[in-house]
Amino acid sequence: MSTSTADAKRRIVLPGASPGDIYDVQRINEDQIVLVKLQHPPPPKQAKKQDVLQAISRSPLHPTKNWAKLKNLTREL
Repeated sequence: MSTSTADAKRRIVLPGASPGDIYDVQRINEDQIVLVKLQHPPPPKQAKKQDVLQAISRSPLHPTKNWAKLKNLTREL
């Protein structure tokens, strides 16, 4: 067991900790604090081009008319 001292900015150096580690701070009482190291979430799965194109085609915001019809409907005569 080792001891650490807080600096003026209330920071404590933890032995064995690495930059980017995430800890859950649990206050037991006024004199006891428990740190629980949390696991990093797995990186999100990269979407494939085919999946992205299918999602775009199923989107309700996807235009159903071709560009020529849209052009005629949106231009003033």
